[in-house]
Amino acid sequence: MSLAIEVNALTKAYRTYKKEPGFLGAVKGLYNRQYVETLAANAVSFSVEEGKLVGFLGPNGAGKTTVLKMLSGLLYPTSGEARVLGFVPWERKNAFRRQFSIVLGQKNQLWWDLPASESLELNRVIYGLEKTAAQKVIDELTALLDVRDKLHIMVRELSLGERMKMELIAALLHEPKVLFLDEPTIGLDVVSQKKVREFLKHYTAERKITTLLTSHYMQDIEELCERVIIIDHGKLFFDGPLQQILDRFATHKIVTITRRQGLPTGHSYAGWGDVLELNAEQVRLRVPRDQVVAACRELLRALQADDINIEEVPIEDVIREVFLKQQATESASAPATLLKQNS
Repeated sequence: MSLAIEVNALTKAYRTYKKEPGFLGAVKGLYNRQYVETLAANAVSFSVEEGKLVGFLGPNGAGKTTVLKMLSGLLYPTSGEARVLGFVPWERKNAFRRQFSIVLGQKNQLWWDLPASESLELNRVIYGLEKTAAQKVIDELTALLDVRDKLHIMVRELSLGERMKMELIAALLHEPKVLFLDEPTIGLDVVSQKKVREFLKHYTAERKITTLLTSHYMQDIEELCERVIIIDHGKLFFDGPLQQILDRFATHKIVTITRRQGLPTGHSYAGWGDVLELNAEQVRLRVPRDQVVAACRELLRALQADDINIEEVPIEDVIREVFLKQQATESASAPATLLKQNS
């Protein structure tokens, strides 16, 4: 299978003036300026095969949006190379722009004071789409997302979920081969999130659209992505199957013991793990993976339990723990450096 996205040592550095406080600091800055260089993306390399949907994760400020903007041609990199569908994104060739789309969850591309239908018509003209073909796409997408009756309502009067669905329709109107999604479910209620996830899962798979998805909602990632790429402080931290994160970083499992007659009072569970929840009939423990079998055997015997359930720690908690450990051990690697320049 051919590659739709190829990224090699992609780097983006932002250089900002560091001003010292007070009048003397301002005067000093005229003659001996100091600049702070921050690496938003630091030699990031990865590739994505055609038709794959890949999760792109990282804490706030990790560089996810910066990478997506470079891959869509909105930003020029400081160094490195990237190709999307064989094109260099920041060359911004029309042939490339007709084959990709980007959705930024916190920024609108629809006109706020126009009905969604008029924004879609504007997009149709911009992309030079034939009217009948564009209307066919709109009819299909509005039916799939259940917003056909919202087309003629002002965008500012739509709910957040309805607006995001319209944003997706606008992004898919020209039937792109590559789709960049930056927090597409942010701020949506649970029902809208589920609807958007189901739509993305089936629509992108059916049309083999290569998709790079960022999200802070781990349910988005778990339901949509088999592979994830994780970056932190602009550096690639992990690239592989989602399950491998658990195998590599999840050091514990959650064990739930239930006894309908009631758990014995005064029983200590500290020897088997951390107690997460305890009530009259049930106890939930966080048990080291290598002790799960022994712990379950002993707890069943000691408590004469009716039921036992073993589950993985939620992926969201695993990734959060990974980031905390990474940040704690990264004291030698600073994301910013000071540069001096005479004015």
